Amino acid sequence: MKVGIDLGSRTIKLVALTQGAISFHTVVESSFEPHRQALNLLEQQRPVRAVATGYGRHLVQQHAEVDVITEIKAHAMGARYFFPNCRTILDVGGQDSKVISLTTEGKVQNFQMNDKCAAGTGRFLEMMAVSLGYSMAGFSTAAASIEQATPINSMCAVFAESEVVSLKNSGMPPAEIARAVHLAVANRLATMVRKVGYGDHLVFSGGVANSPVMVSLLAQELRVPVLVPDHPSIVGALGAALQAELLHYSTR
Repeated sequence: MKVGIDLGSRTIKLVALTQGAISFHTVVESSFEPHRQALNLLEQQRPVRAVATGYGRHLVQQHAEVDVITEIKAHAMGARYFFPNCRTILDVGGQDSKVISLTTEGKVQNFQMNDKCAAGTGRFLEMMAVSLGYSMAGFSTAAASIEQATPINSMCAVFAESEVVSLKNSGMPPAEIARAVHLAVANRLATMVRKVGYGDHLVFSGGVANSPVMVSLLAQELRVPVLVPDHPSIVGALGAALQAELLHYSTR
């Protein structure tokens, strides 16, 4: 069994491969000691080879016998596993968003990351949902129930929350505000995608890809189908597991 583990800012994802097929996957909260959480997950699987990716990859490497791979390469490999013709990946997690463009052979050609600002991330959406009294699932459902909305003006996490409160106090229905927030995030993400370039094989990964309304808004904004894996949160961990498999067979 080969294992990939992705230590993100909010969650840890693990994927196990057996004979090239996904045999196990899980997503857990990072907790206060993410490397211990990662070590527990690895011990439960007892892999013959493991590769770590994500923010905490070097930390877990200090405590376990694992190789490491960059998030960019891991997401490229994971996305191509689900969609072999993938040329562009939009990954939106808890604290960052990234766009990766690939060659026809699947090599990384260009990428852009937003990891300095919460806007356009899962954390931003969580903050807006809390300010309106929604769960994340309810927030997405509410946004989908409204056909039209004007995007909020500010995409700064601090100022946007103030704007949302002002809109709520002015009597705007919460569902309309939810739509406006989702539209603003979709517009920001689409701008990132356009800067890197994209075609008809755009894959959307990360926890935010679990939101149907966000997928729909991005497809409308970019005017191409947006492909979402069955389990969008595990794409990076899957890429790390595929790297573990490659390393295992190359050193036998």
